[in-house]
Amino acid sequence: MSEKTGLRVVVTGATGNVGTSVVRALAGDPRVDSVLGLARRVPELEISRVTWASVDLSRGDDAYELGRLVDGADAVVHLAWQFQPTHDPVVTWQTNVLGSLRLFDAVAAARVPVLVHASSVGAYSPGPKTGRGVDESWPTHGWPGAAYCREKAYLERVLDTYEREHPGIRLVRMRPGFLFKEEAASEQRRIFAGRFLPGPVIRPGVVPFVPDLDGLRFQVLHTDDAARAYLHAVLLDAHGAFNLAADPVIDAQRLGELLRARVVRVPRAAVHAALSAAWGLRLAPASPQLFDAVLRLPLMDAARARQELDWEPRVSATEAIEEFLRGVRQGSGEATAPLAGHRIG
Repeated sequence: MSEKTGLRVVVTGATGNVGTSVVRALAGDPRVDSVLGLARRVPELEISRVTWASVDLSRGDDAYELGRLVDGADAVVHLAWQFQPTHDPVVTWQTNVLGSLRLFDAVAAARVPVLVHASSVGAYSPGPKTGRGVDESWPTHGWPGAAYCREKAYLERVLDTYEREHPGIRLVRMRPGFLFKEEAASEQRRIFAGRFLPGPVIRPGVVPFVPDLDGLRFQVLHTDDAARAYLHAVLLDAHGAFNLAADPVIDAQRLGELLRARVVRVPRAAVHAALSAAWGLRLAPASPQLFDAVLRLPLMDAARARQELDWEPRVSATEAIEEFLRGVRQGSGEATAPLAGHRIG
């Protein structure tokens, strides 16, 4: 495939877990001249050849500013996503879906030639947990009970139409597994476990047991490895969807080994009930419906990304989780509002 050079790239959601890795990957490549990182709050983070601008995709009155910011770009990488509040899915819909629609319209109006969109394994319909994994043709209707999956799946349908209506835009959809790096550990702890989970609780040898549940098999990828795939999607003449995942598949046995904990068979219904109670009392931020989705998401085959994006993960799935656990214990973070570090315990 031919490569582009001298590019100006705009990245939405540039201060989060994936965004900080993507802007670094882009800025570190000599074929990219400049990177404009968009976020609701401009960070103090300084990266060579990266400038920052503030925009809120959920605000309709920011549409003009959004159009101005993407005008003249050679590519737009859309990563912006709001996970919370899980108790009010109308709020996340406004940012994740309506905000994405505003961005897609701005890209089309500005005639930006390349749009790289962050989809997810969460867009996939329930599927097999064994074997080679599903390819990119697997249905993307999500798990309807979870807002995250509904929103990712809805945008897949939007982009189906968008691709037909704007054939001059090279559209790439990235579908990664669960993304981890040390600097994002504090953010992810706040999003999925709450602000007050002590880091030492998940130290190896302290966790008493890991629940073994039907369907607890999922795929992980280091965020920096995902960022290299995004870089290649911008540079190469790639089209369509790409699964992104590293080996090995993570299950209860591997989690038990990482945490030096016993693996105990537990009924799925019991865990769901406990999570439902905690979520209902607002003691846990992650909804039980997201837990249901994780147990149903298929395993993915990432062969297409390896072949067409000239991409290979450099960090194993277990190493990525080890790095995340270290980050939680240390309260790791970075100089952006979403990634602010905070050590507890």
